[in-house]
Amino acid sequence: MSRKRITAAVAVLVFATGCGAADMTKQASPFAGAQGARTVTLSVQSWVGAQANVAVAQYLLEHELGYRVDTVQVDEVPAWDALSQGRVDAILEDWGHPEQEQRYVEDKRTIAPGGDLGVTGHIGWFVPTYFAKQHPDVTDWKNLDKYADQLRTAESGAKGQLLDGSPSYVTNDKALVENLNLDYQVVFAGSEAAQITQIQQFAKEKKPFLTYWYTPQWLFEKVPMTEVKLPPYKEGCDADPAKVDCAYPVTPLQKYLNAGFAENGGKAAEFLKNFKWTTEDQNQVSLMIAEQKLRPEEAAKKWVDSHASVWKQWLP
Repeated sequence: MSRKRITAAVAVLVFATGCGAADMTKQASPFAGAQGARTVTLSVQSWVGAQANVAVAQYLLEHELGYRVDTVQVDEVPAWDALSQGRVDAILEDWGHPEQEQRYVEDKRTIAPGGDLGVTGHIGWFVPTYFAKQHPDVTDWKNLDKYADQLRTAESGAKGQLLDGSPSYVTNDKALVENLNLDYQVVFAGSEAAQITQIQQFAKEKKPFLTYWYTPQWLFEKVPMTEVKLPPYKEGCDADPAKVDCAYPVTPLQKYLNAGFAENGGKAAEFLKNFKWTTEDQNQVSLMIAEQKLRPEEAAKKWVDSHASVWKQWLP
C-alpha cells in the first residue's frame, strides 16, 4: 500500500511479514548476473499478496521457460535500490513510490516500468463489520473519537488504538491522526502476520478494533471489515507527508524491471512484462498460502494447473 505510496506487498520461503524483511540490498544474489546462466532474481516483499505473485511467476519461469529463479527478501524502498543496482531483476508489486520513480525511472533510467500487475490496491482504515453494524456512525472518521474509549488497549494507553502492521510500510497514519485531531495512538504490530493474528484474536472475542488494512487481502474472507471514510483523496493532498489529511488513493499496482534486464532479459523479461492477473486470482493463491498453509510452490502449481487459459497468454 503507495503500500501499500504504500505500503502495502512476499517471501517465497517465508509467509508474510511475520519474520521481518531483511535488507539484503548489499548482498548480491549468488545467481544474479552469472555469465551465460538462465537465471532471474525476483524481489520478494513482505506481504502474502506479493508472495503469491512471486510464487506463480517463479513456477512458470522454471517449469515453462526453463529458468532458475532466485529470490531476495527486501523491504519496499530498499528494493528499489537493489533493482537499480541490478541485484534483483524485477519487483512484481509496487504500491507507488513517487520519489523512487522520479530518481530511478525518470532521472537515472536504471529502472524500467514493467506494466500493470492487473490488481488494484487500496489502503484504508477498517473496523470489523460486526462493530459497524452495531454502531453505523463509526464508519465516518468524524465520529471516531466517540469510540476511542472502546478502542483503547494496553499499548495505546489513554488513547484509542489504530493498529498498523510493519513500520517498514509507507503509511500516513501518524500524520492523519495528528492532522485530523483524533484521540488515537498508532500501534505497530510489527508485521503483516502479527497484525493478522491480532485482528483474528479481536474477531474471535468479538471485540471492536480500528486497523490500517488494504485490499486485495485474503483476510476479508475470514474477518469481514468495513472501511472508515476519511476525508476524500484529491491529487496532491498527500504530497507533504507531514501535512496529509486525506484518504489513501486507489492504486493500480505496478511491476518494475531493472533497465538492463528489461532490454536484455530475453523471454524472462518478456514474460514478466506480460504477467497480469486479477485480484481474484491473487487472492486464490494468497488464501492457499496463508490459510491452507500450502508451500508457495504448491499453491502456485494448483493455480497454474487450473488456469492455463490465463497464464499461457503470458508466455513469449
